[in-house]
Amino acid sequence: MRPAPQIADDKLLLQQFYKTVERRGAAPYMTQPMGGGRIEEFSYARALDEARRMAAHLQSLGYPPGSQIAMISKNCAWFLITELAIWMAGYTSVALYPTLNAETVQYILEHSEAKLLFVGKLDTWAEMKPGVPDDLPLIRFPLSPDEDCPKWNDIIGKTDPIDGPPTRPGSDLAIIVYTSGSTGRPKGVCHSFAGLSLAAHGLHEALNLRPDDRALSYLPLAHVMERWAYGCVPLVVGFHLFFAESLDTFVNDLQRARPTLFISVPRLWLKFQLGVFKKMPKKKLETFLKIPILRGVVKKKILGNLGLDQVRFAASGSAPVPAELIQWYRDLGLQLLEGYGMSENMSYSHISTPNRAKAGYVGHTYDDVECRISEEGEIQVKSPANMMGYFKAPELTEAAFTDDGWLKTGDRGEVGADGLLKITGRVKELFKTAKGKYVAPAPIENILNNDGNIELSCVAGSGQVKPHAVVQLAEDLLPTLDQPGVKDKLTRELEALIGTVNSQVEVFEQIGFIVVAKDRWTIEAGFLTPTMKIRRPKLEDTYRPQEDGWYEQGKKVIWES
Repeated sequence: MRPAPQIADDKLLLQQFYKTVERRGAAPYMTQPMGGGRIEEFSYARALDEARRMAAHLQSLGYPPGSQIAMISKNCAWFLITELAIWMAGYTSVALYPTLNAETVQYILEHSEAKLLFVGKLDTWAEMKPGVPDDLPLIRFPLSPDEDCPKWNDIIGKTDPIDGPPTRPGSDLAIIVYTSGSTGRPKGVCHSFAGLSLAAHGLHEALNLRPDDRALSYLPLAHVMERWAYGCVPLVVGFHLFFAESLDTFVNDLQRARPTLFISVPRLWLKFQLGVFKKMPKKKLETFLKIPILRGVVKKKILGNLGLDQVRFAASGSAPVPAELIQWYRDLGLQLLEGYGMSENMSYSHISTPNRAKAGYVGHTYDDVECRISEEGEIQVKSPANMMGYFKAPELTEAAFTDDGWLKTGDRGEVGADGLLKITGRVKELFKTAKGKYVAPAPIENILNNDGNIELSCVAGSGQVKPHAVVQLAEDLLPTLDQPGVKDKLTRELEALIGTVNSQVEVFEQIGFIVVAKDRWTIEAGFLTPTMKIRRPKLEDTYRPQEDGWYEQGKKVIWES
């Protein structure tokens, strides 16, 4: 493992949490929906008390120091309290995505050598459970599926708290994050307490976060971005974290939280926009925004209906966002900022700030982060939150870094004169057409995804005369496809979109046709990662057998049958 960075002991996360409890013990820490409109409030003091009790229970089980303890749950208060308990007990946390299949669950639990599994809110536990080893002990969170194992509240109720405020050295392994992985087996990314702590302080300082801030947690806490922003940073700042109950209650959850901080991913920002256009057509909205007397009222109403009218900082990460979409939100008065990072540096790499932001760019480095572009165009980063390495994979760890210690991101990019970084694609995603030209699919997909008819796209065409795109239609269009004339209208609009795309790219990047996929691309089917990025190899393998037939048809738009 690579050595952890240096940090003062009092800046480490556990010590910071104890200070926050001293300062804001009675203040609300987490608001947890319990179903049926009920909520449960956790103050900072209550969270510490329950964490100390669960830590005492974990220690009583006699696992060796540094053992891995796993959690599988949708976002909830007990997830974060459990992580604190694991740390206080001297162990390492391993979080599994709540959407994994049984095979991946089994792989992660066995590969991580997990000694125990906490089971929380889940929609598909019956499908996951076969992947859990029969001899692995379980503990149930409240709201978890029914299972014959010890329950959280029973343990908390009968266990005395662990003595004192336990601390961990910065060099200790804090978490193993198994990558959502667009290719191959997930890798276990190892992060130290020092790395986590420096990343938390860095985000706090970059955005001047405040104790009176509010945030809604709904992206998977098993992912580094959510874990960093809403798992680590509140321990330092002491702000109020709300949880979303379900997709059906999401609007109400947003209205309850009225967040001042809001993180999302490109697919959801697009969905929010489409929801606005459903209530107010795009052209009508553009007209209203040009009328001075109406402009302010319309902006306020739209953001209020979205539950985003109190937002100080809105962020997007995980995948590229079309520049036009960012500008659309900024025109509404929402300060939508992009950031850039990866599991291997705890997302602590680049950030946009209100005074240094440009649509289409992911921002500048944090003050203690360095970035360079290799001769091959790869983005390489030196961050204090760079991983210690991949768990039980020294050869992969060595391959992830340059000889002089820079993390190889696998992304291609350009840094402008203003120091802002633009992502231009993945190094390994380039494909060569039959004409010998290399094509980067991501920028083309960005243009396609900005169209209101399209939710997701995958540009391919290795060895073909021209690239093509397979697209998934926007969800709101699906109920209308059987209506007379709808497909014909969409075909004409997609044909026009091809012209729009091709006018913005090089001649050798111009797409020959668009295929409308018949199936939905879902996480469960393996087409998307848990953070809703496309799994390119899976999509390419699925559609490659049909490619030659598509090219032979000579059509601009093909509806997959």
